Amino acid sequence: MKLLVFAGSTRAQSHNRKLAREVAAMARAGGADVNHLELGDHDIPMYNADLEARGTPPDVLKLKQLFFEHPAWIICTPEYNASYPALLKNTLDWLSSPVKGDPVWGDDMRFSRGKVVGVLSASPGALGGIRSQSHLVPLLINLHCWVAPTTYALGRAQQAFDDAGHLVDEAARRRVQAVIDQVLWAAGRLHAA
Repeated sequence: MKLLVFAGSTRAQSHNRKLAREVAAMARAGGADVNHLELGDHDIPMYNADLEARGTPPDVLKLKQLFFEHPAWIICTPEYNASYPALLKNTLDWLSSPVKGDPVWGDDMRFSRGKVVGVLSASPGALGGIRSQSHLVPLLINLHCWVAPTTYALGRAQQAFDDAGHLVDEAARRRVQAVIDQVLWAAGRLHAA
């Protein structure tokens, strides 16, 4: 199963980027074909319809194809002001915007329709970013994704990782693994040939 893993952050010491790296390693260890995406490696401007009218940015087209090619995604979302960050919203806004006149990408939901998505979050607070998940899930459903019911919010994230970036608490590892397992299982069922 092809799994796309990414965090909604570009901050160097982001807890969610650490979590995404750990998810990618755990999923690979379980046999998944993992693509760990760093959103900061792509040139995606703030969405603007006037800018889009001059042409969809090349990196947006690359990401549309990348997301389309992966039937399973896991998103690690930070929590900013009790919601998900602008980086994540902006990326999904660009990806869901149809490319006018394009025979493939004129379909606004082609990149996301039927994808199985797992949602994780990490935060220094005790709630672990759960409020960001409560806002992100309706957006994913609107994009015609199947959202896995098992989620996990990693609280006190500043203490959750060792110096190598691995989760130190076995209970946290089990909760993260449960999300990975459910996403891969559901995607395998939904996308069975």
